[in-house]
Amino acid sequence: MYVPPQFAAKDPAHASALIRAYPFANLISVDDDGLPSVTPLPLHLIEDAGRWLLLGHCAKPNPHWRYLQARPKAVVTFMGPQAYMSPSVYPDLARVPTWSYLMVHCTVQARLIEQFDDKDRLLKHLIHDHDSAYEQQWRSLGDDYQHKMMAGMVTFELEVTDLQCKLKLNQHRPESHEAMHAVYAAGNDDQRALADWMERLGLVGAIQGET
Repeated sequence: MYVPPQFAAKDPAHASALIRAYPFANLISVDDDGLPSVTPLPLHLIEDAGRWLLLGHCAKPNPHWRYLQARPKAVVTFMGPQAYMSPSVYPDLARVPTWSYLMVHCTVQARLIEQFDDKDRLLKHLIHDHDSAYEQQWRSLGDDYQHKMMAGMVTFELEVTDLQCKLKLNQHRPESHEAMHAVYAAGNDDQRALADWMERLGLVGAIQGET
């Protein structure tokens, strides 16, 4: 991913926060014909002593797991909030429109998970992330049903070996920040999230200090 220095996140906690808030990722591998294979899927992040693991699964008929088995190196992308940015945020007219967005790219090394207990532990992480009320129902379904369901999926862990986090919020154009923040703060969910990130990164500290 092309990341100009002004947009590169300096703190890994920013990447972690985006992954946890926007866990629906794209897993990208090379297929048997040498072309990209892309699978959208939710992933669970585990951070342990500086080691990052992404846990996920796909349906067994999906050939993507075979590509991971044959070629374990892959890429995972997470798209955070994104929105159009109008040139009206600048005090002068010699400007062009652009797009604001937050994104994380991970280079990963894949390992398939085959033992039932390990697969069950992985699934419980994902259930807890997205529907904790379902946990008790899953436990009550019985071993036969659980084994049947797990036989129809392939689970894997993806160890992050390289990380890029791009926070494209016009950091290098401070004259736009006050108007950008006002527009985004009054906008849709993505725009409001971008306004929150502008505050988090200190791009509107002067505004906050005046209120």
